[in-house]
Amino acid sequence: MKTNFEPNSTAAASDPTPARLSLIRFPAICVAALCLSTNLFAAPVEMTFDGVNGVTSFGVYVSPYYGTIDGTPVDLFCVDFSNEVHFGEQWAANLTPISSAADLGDTRWGAQPDALVHYEEAAWLALQFASQPVDQYGDIQATMWQLFYPGAPSPSSSFWLDQAQSNYASADYQNFAIITNTGPVQPSGQVQELLAQLPSNGAFNPFAQVQTDVAPEPGTQAMIGVVLVVVGWVGRRRHQSLLLRFQRP
Repeated sequence: MKTNFEPNSTAAASDPTPARLSLIRFPAICVAALCLSTNLFAAPVEMTFDGVNGVTSFGVYVSPYYGTIDGTPVDLFCVDFSNEVHFGEQWAANLTPISSAADLGDTRWGAQPDALVHYEEAAWLALQFASQPVDQYGDIQATMWQLFYPGAPSPSSSFWLDQAQSNYASADYQNFAIITNTGPVQPSGQVQELLAQLPSNGAFNPFAQVQTDVAPEPGTQAMIGVVLVVVGWVGRRRHQSLLLRFQRP
């Protein structure tokens, strides 16, 4: 019998054990890759609203506000004119990262067209409070409200909207998150949706545990099943073909 394999390779190829190992190893790699390709999910947290900066406009206190996430102090910024939050209020919330890999399904405005862009523009505007005089706080806040709810008070001009649209893509929002009350999210009658600026030192990362615990969604599970079936079928046919080649006289 003439083959394209060296004599030592013939004995190895006729042994089904390596083929079986390959059939196990490759699907396992596929499963791991698919599981790691899931979106970033919201992290459940306990929120407390502690206070405001004291500046009022349009008859209400405007951002920035102050609170805690699971006991960690954070700066808060309002993007929701349709709801309210009160001093000392505590509530269960979902924390969603502002990222192209994030699932915005737990946010109040995530179903809107260009929702991610609007959240990024709002985060860019939130960054401007630190460098602007307090007489600009009202216009910055109103611009943030208007991104999501046209019925909110309007700023005195389009200056901050123009600035946000021109500059939002240049900033890094990895330290920002969207805070939305848990449960079925309604347009009104619930706790205000806020943005949180997390500590920049990385000591507090509420998303770390979520990523280790997350399970594949049904669509991902179905994809895994299809991959396993196809890979198993191809591997079996290949293994049978190798056995037949070495069994021919």
